[in-house]
Amino acid sequence: MMKALTELDPVLEHRVRLAISVMLAKYEEISFSRFKEQLQVTDGNLGAQLRRLEEQGYIALRKDFVERKPITWYRLTATGREALNKHLQALRQLIAPVD
Repeated sequence: MMKALTELDPVLEHRVRLAISVMLAKYEEISFSRFKEQLQVTDGNLGAQLRRLEEQGYIALRKDFVERKPITWYRLTATGREALNKHLQALRQLIAPVD
């Protein structure tokens, strides 16, 4: 159990960052507005969590324009996918004794 605790990724322990990573693992790209709608967080909170993931190298972004409106799209990087998989495996190990 202690090994599983040390395997948890501190960046992914935040519920919004974990949710962002899980959503990106399922869908190739997600826009800022879609995240905001799904996670129901403020622009500032969402922006801060996305920035932390980006600084860690877990997500990448691209900017686009649709009907003259800027849209920011996010995707999970290979580093982010690896970190998420490792974090989820550690969570599974932690909860296994309860099953």
